[in-house]
Amino acid sequence: MGILRSLNLLPVGLAAAVLFNANVKASEFPTLDSSIDRGLQQAMHKSLQRLRLDDAVAEKRLAVSLVDITDPHRPRMAEVNGNVMLYAASLPKIAILLGALQKAHEGLLTLDTGLRARLVKMIRHSSNVDATAVLSTVGEEYLAGLLQSDGYRFYKPYRGGLWVGKAYGKAPAWKRDPLFNISHGASSREVSRFYYMLATNRLVSPQSCAIMKEILSKPAISHKFVSGLRGVHPGARIYRKSGTWRTYHSDSAIIERDGKQYIVVALANDPNGSRWLERLVVEMDKIIFANEPSSRVAQAGQTERLLH
Repeated sequence: MGILRSLNLLPVGLAAAVLFNANVKASEFPTLDSSIDRGLQQAMHKSLQRLRLDDAVAEKRLAVSLVDITDPHRPRMAEVNGNVMLYAASLPKIAILLGALQKAHEGLLTLDTGLRARLVKMIRHSSNVDATAVLSTVGEEYLAGLLQSDGYRFYKPYRGGLWVGKAYGKAPAWKRDPLFNISHGASSREVSRFYYMLATNRLVSPQSCAIMKEILSKPAISHKFVSGLRGVHPGARIYRKSGTWRTYHSDSAIIERDGKQYIVVALANDPNGSRWLERLVVEMDKIIFANEPSSRVAQAGQTERLLH
C-alpha cells in the first residue's frame, strides 16, 4: 500500500520526496529479509533456550530481532517471531520522531528549540505529554500515511508493523491498526528496519538521521537493555527507545562498542518481561562478538522456517 494509491494522506510533493529519499540508495543495501545468517540464528535459539524463554517464543509472547551492521552493506540477521506484531507501549514514539523530522524536512513545520526539546523528552524520558503534543503537530493521518508509504513501508497491510493510532493519554484511539486492533504496535522486524535505515542515513536525509541519532542517545531511563548492557559493558554507546505498559515490555537500540555495531529489538508480553530484556541484551551482545559471518539463507521459504 503506497503513498499515492492507499490513503492518499500525503501531499504530492511530500510523497515524491519520501519515495526519492528512501529509494535513491536502496540498491546499495540488501533487505533484512534476505540477510538471515545461519550462525547467528542458531546461536539465538541456543541463547533463548539457556534463558528459558523458548516457551515464550513458541507462544508468541516474545519476539526478538538481532542485526549485525558492522558492515552496513552486508547485514547479518537472526530473529524469532520477527513479523509478530505486539503492543509496544512507548516504543512507537520513534515513528512520531520520524514524522516530525520528515515534516520539518519538507518545510511544513519548524524544528525550533521548543520542538526539539519536546522530542528529547519524548524519546529519552518517554514523556507522554510531549509525545501527544508532537503527534498533534505532526498529524495522525500524516503519520499513518508516512508509515505506510512506498518509501518506508514500516506498516504493511498484510502483516502489520510499526503503528501509532492513539495519542499517549486518555483520549480514545484515532485509528487502531487495521489488522490486529493495536493502538501502539510494533514488530521486531520493522523496528529493526527503522534502525537499519537510520544507521545508513536513509530516513528523511543524512542531516535528519544525525539529529534522530543524537536524540536517541543518552537514554535517561536505566532499565532493560540499558541496565543489562551497562552492567557488563559500561562504555557501549546506546541509541534507544523502550516501552512499558502492564505486562507489555519492549526495547530497541543501535549499540556500538569495540568496533562492532548492531541492532537489537525485543517485544515481550509477560509480568517479568523487563527482566527478560535485561538478560536478553547481554546474550545478544555475546552472539555478535562470538559469531563471524556464515552462509545466509537466501530462499524465502527457508527464511520463514527459521523465523517461526
